[in-house]
Amino acid sequence: MTHDEAVDVLETIAEVYPRYELTKKKAAILLPQLKQMDYQLVLAKLSAYVADHPFAPTIAEIAAYPAKQNEHIRLINQWKQEAENVPQETKQAFQLQMKRLVDDHG
Repeated sequence: MTHDEAVDVLETIAEVYPRYELTKKKAAILLPQLKQMDYQLVLAKLSAYVADHPFAPTIAEIAAYPAKQNEHIRLINQWKQEAENVPQETKQAFQLQMKRLVDDHG
C-alpha cells in the first residue's frame, strides 16, 4: 500500500473510534508496517472488525498481506517455456546421450 493509503487507514480508525489517539510517534511506527500490506484487504478486515468490536483494532488484527507468488512454480513455468524453444534435434541428441549413459552405467 502507498503512504497515502496507510495514512487513510489510520485516519479511518481514528474517525470510527474517537478515543483512538493518532500521534506522530504512533504513525511513525505504524506506517511502515501498513505499507507492507494490501490496502483493499486491510480495509475489508477493518470494516468487518468495526462491526463486532467497540475498541480500536491493533494493526495485527487488521493485517492483510498481498499473496506471494510461489517462486518454484514461476521457475518451472519459465523452464517449460525455455524448453519449448529448444530445437527438436537438440532434444533428440540429448535423449540419445542420456540413453547411452544409462545403458553404460545402469
